[in-house]
Amino acid sequence: MSSALHPAAPGLARALKAGRMDRREFMARATSLGMSVAAASTLGALPAPALAQTRIAQGGTLRIQQNVKALDDPRAYDWSEMGNLTRGFLENLVEYGRDGAFRGMLLSSWSANEDATRYVLNLRPGIQWNNGDAFTSDDVARNIARWCDSSVPGNSMAGRFLGLSDPDTGQLRDGALETPDDLTVMLELSQPDIALIANMSDYPAAVMHAGYTGGNPFEYGIGTGPFRPVSLVPGERCVLERDPEHNWWGTEVFGGPYLDRVEFMDFGTDPASWVAAAEADSVDLLYETVGDFIEVMDDIGWTGTRTRSAATAVIRTNVRAQVNGETPYGDARFRRALALAVNNEICLELGYVAGGSVAANHHVSPIHPAYADIGPAPFDPAQAISDIRELGMDGFELELITLDDEWQRNTGDVVAAQLSDAGLSVRRAILPGASFWKNWKDFPFSLTEWNHRPLDVQVLNLAYRSGAPWNETGFANAEFDALLDQAMALADPEARRPVIARIETILRDEGIIIQPFWRALFNHHNGRLVNAERHPANEIHLYRIGFAA
Repeated sequence: MSSALHPAAPGLARALKAGRMDRREFMARATSLGMSVAAASTLGALPAPALAQTRIAQGGTLRIQQNVKALDDPRAYDWSEMGNLTRGFLENLVEYGRDGAFRGMLLSSWSANEDATRYVLNLRPGIQWNNGDAFTSDDVARNIARWCDSSVPGNSMAGRFLGLSDPDTGQLRDGALETPDDLTVMLELSQPDIALIANMSDYPAAVMHAGYTGGNPFEYGIGTGPFRPVSLVPGERCVLERDPEHNWWGTEVFGGPYLDRVEFMDFGTDPASWVAAAEADSVDLLYETVGDFIEVMDDIGWTGTRTRSAATAVIRTNVRAQVNGETPYGDARFRRALALAVNNEICLELGYVAGGSVAANHHVSPIHPAYADIGPAPFDPAQAISDIRELGMDGFELELITLDDEWQRNTGDVVAAQLSDAGLSVRRAILPGASFWKNWKDFPFSLTEWNHRPLDVQVLNLAYRSGAPWNETGFANAEFDALLDQAMALADPEARRPVIARIETILRDEGIIIQPFWRALFNHHNGRLVNAERHPANEIHLYRIGFAA
């Protein structure tokens, strides 16, 4: 990446020095604006990251416990596990590292102008697809056009690339993109977007070959990564192997890949089955360790890793959902009353015993650069009871739906108990993975897990902008949308914070979510792996992982 100093960079450094931003979020912002990791570290007076001392052996089969989901077009991926299944052969333009920095993958560098309306993307020379085709700027242009296509159901990338899209056609805007040569792409946005590079690192932004027209990418098989797809059976197993016929570009840049074969193994959503697989030596790495099972894995001698994260869960209403012919969650007064009845501290203590921090019902994390502290979420069960009765909703039965896994089920139970204490009748529905994941956006009242995103504006844009593909609440608020547009134009977090404060207040005043906690994330491996630490955004970078020599 470039070593040029973006105009917003000094403000980021001041926020870091003043303690208003941690190291990881500083690195995310600085590198997303085009600074190299080395230049950003120097600006922030940060020590260089320590290099791993353990030698990595060549070869071996890595067995990973993880849900194996059915796959379709990557731009419609809506769970991080999907990205992990194909990341070995489908690569991104940019990678988000565990240390918070954005690094070029298929891009060597990029730069942005002061107001984030013009970007220049520089491709790495010499990259080839695994069928021998050269990777060029035409590939990048074609993929950006695919991402902008809002006619594709579930394409969350379209909402992330509004500055490149034509609002009338829902396609890439004429004049938004130029390719002056095979290794350069120039982007002209119609509105500022400080999250453009960060969004290119997310799992729906996998870069596809020219011949791909849709469907399961395992069946197509062409990518730029070091592995090749072998087989995928949803709910059971996914297998990739190192591609011996593909001269992977990344070996000279990063080293690796080290593994010969990777198997993702689906043991269901019950952590007890993961422990059993570990004890039977049937698996090497857990995708995630949760709750009381963290201590269990420690006790059997496995190596645990932890990362701070903006991962969370929201108990959300769907304002447009019909229940018995009515839309009960369309009334903000009722939504606010539900939130008043729930003590977020109790949800953290009893629902997510693994650890984390209390959240405040607005989905902006204290580790996000422009976080504004507007105080804790109000908790007033007496007022909740009064409001519910005044609205005539005390006879209404809620159905709270959660996935059947340990911490989400427990959190749902804690919320249901508190709503029952407020005089509501609450029925619990606990669904298996296949049923829940298929319908997660459509439930009237449910709990949804949300991944860490490096920037505050990213998740706000994905989850709460009017009409966004992942807007599971049905929330539509013109003031919110306008403020979000304003925030996406402000690279300096100090300038953005007052806008974020108003956004947080709107979400809380609308009662659109109960958001009880921020999650610390954990995983475990058998102690024989190198570079298998838990990633804050649930990503598994297979080319980095290997067995200790």
